[in-house]
Amino acid sequence: MLEILFVIGFFMMLLLTGISLLGIIAALLVATVVMVVGGLFAVVIKLLPWLLLAVVAVWLYRAFRKSSADDKPWLSR
Repeated sequence: MLEILFVIGFFMMLLLTGISLLGIIAALLVATVVMVVGGLFAVVIKLLPWLLLAVVAVWLYRAFRKSSADDKPWLSR
C-alpha cells in the first residue's frame, strides 16, 4: 500500500514541477527497473547464506562419497 502511495506522490510531484507526461512515464519506467533490480539484489543477499550452505553440503557429500566410476570402467569415457 505504501509503495502505491509513493508512486502516486512521485507522479504528482513530477507533474506539478512541469515535467511532460512522456517524461513522467519514462521516469516511472526507470524507477521501476531500478526498484526491481534492487529487490532482486536484496533477495540474493538474503538467500546467500543458504546458497553457500547448499554448496558446502554438496561439496562435502562429493568429498566423502567415493566415486563408483573406478569400479565401473564403462562409465568413464
